[in-house]
Amino acid sequence: MSLSVAVVGGLHAEARRAAVERLLADVRGSVVLHHDLATAAAGTVVRTVRDREGVRSTDETPLVNDCACCALREDLVPELRRLADDGTTRLAIVELWDSVEPKAMAEVVTAGGLTVTGVITAVDPALVLPYLGNGDDLAEAGLGAAATDRRTVADTFARQLEYAPVLALADSPEADDEDRELLAQLHPTARQVPIGHGGLAGAPAPARAATASSLLAAAALGGFDVEAAAAAQHPACALLPAEADNHGVSTLVWNRRRPFHPERLYAALEDLTCAAARSRGRFWLADKPDVLLHWDAAGGALCVESAGPWLAALPDAAWEMVPPVRRAAAALDWHPEHGDCGNHLVFTSPGLDRDGLEHLLESCLLTDTEYAAGRDAWKRLPPAFDALLEV
Repeated sequence: MSLSVAVVGGLHAEARRAAVERLLADVRGSVVLHHDLATAAAGTVVRTVRDREGVRSTDETPLVNDCACCALREDLVPELRRLADDGTTRLAIVELWDSVEPKAMAEVVTAGGLTVTGVITAVDPALVLPYLGNGDDLAEAGLGAAATDRRTVADTFARQLEYAPVLALADSPEADDEDRELLAQLHPTARQVPIGHGGLAGAPAPARAATASSLLAAAALGGFDVEAAAAAQHPACALLPAEADNHGVSTLVWNRRRPFHPERLYAALEDLTCAAARSRGRFWLADKPDVLLHWDAAGGALCVESAGPWLAALPDAAWEMVPPVRRAAAALDWHPEHGDCGNHLVFTSPGLDRDGLEHLLESCLLTDTEYAAGRDAWKRLPPAFDALLEV
């Protein structure tokens, strides 16, 4: 029997545990592996392996480089290989600890020669907005994976949510139409699978439970492409949300083929970052015209980083080293003068001030006179983002 591996993660611990229990109950020959990082401060990580009959084993793994996630990486693949060699396990369910991100673990498992057949993030719809608005450091919330972990609750939750192609939704009586609409706009391509009865209204209770079970099991075993998932998160070719406005929630998609003035954009960062519960995309800065910059904001905090050169800045010979999906994305959006250079930012939030946000963004672009001065003049503009980019 070949081993399938399903990664189940999410900061919403109760929803995550409910999804795991449903898979364990509904997929025969399944086993759950969970690394508890709460003991990391004491220098160890506790690994538990269990099946539907109960706990098979509990062991402690020492920290690696004072990093709990490093210990998880070192321990997970050998344990999965042991299950694969045993030949009796059909599905290994890797239940991630709260703040561990599924992207890293799916890539670790695949690099270890094992097959990831599903990645699922469990979500309580009523908690989406509170978690997206939580700018606390994970360490302050007791969720840090290492002493040096500087991620926030908001940005970690956003990445967990947006990476997974399947969202397991908890039955949440507190959730309203706005909560569900926010979730749908944040990740419109995700398949949503209910893990409570609320998502299958209209059918008898046993039928609702059976349908949810079969959908979740199919999601765990249906197949997963690690390379495609990584490409979908890269700012150059990410599948970003589309325009939407429903149930009080809006998504603004803003595209422009003119670079930002570095000082004006920098001065507006706080207002832009706080304008939406979530914003992301790519942008073009006049003083760094050859660099594709990544915009990633949640919880009132913004991360800006270089994602390498625009394809338009590369010599033709270098294009062969660029992944095909990146070349295809650039070709679909190629401008005769600027190539793939441009701004593509997406803002999603309840109560979004679309007009005010568009006006602020427009005011940060180069003026007609500044634009006409050309690239050499652009590069001499004050480098307001150097400190932020750690240049």
